[in-house]
Amino acid sequence: MGETIAKNKKAYHDYFIEEKFEAGLVLTGSEVKGIRAHRVNLKDSFIKFVKDRPVLFNAHIGRLETTHHFYGHEERGSRNLLLHKKQIEKLLKAVTRDGYTIVALQLFFNDRNIAKLQIAIAKGKQTHDKRQDLKEKDMKRDIQRAMKDY
Repeated sequence: MGETIAKNKKAYHDYFIEEKFEAGLVLTGSEVKGIRAHRVNLKDSFIKFVKDRPVLFNAHIGRLETTHHFYGHEERGSRNLLLHKKQIEKLLKAVTRDGYTIVALQLFFNDRNIAKLQIAIAKGKQTHDKRQDLKEKDMKRDIQRAMKDY
């Protein structure tokens, strides 16, 4: 993986991540410019299947001031994902199971400067699971602090 543009930290808090995939995105020129300027937010984004094709919804890609309004893009528009057929079948099968969903984890440029989106099959966490994760995180932080002072 190359340069990371945006991460969805909320996904790690709200879901158990099962399996990760790397997907391409169908983008316009103004969207790529917005991504290069780090004007991306994946926090509320989600992936649904429309006619057996994975589509990213509600991901915010900001528009630059230098972009002409005619060539501009919809900031929270839907964007098609590019995956191999077997990966799409695997994702479709996972989504049909109860409690599983597909979430966007991070947006990055790969080694050849192509924008890629890391997505994952995820299972929703219960409130008590989230609390347990926070407790473990606090304990690790306390241990690290104690080791540093030691």
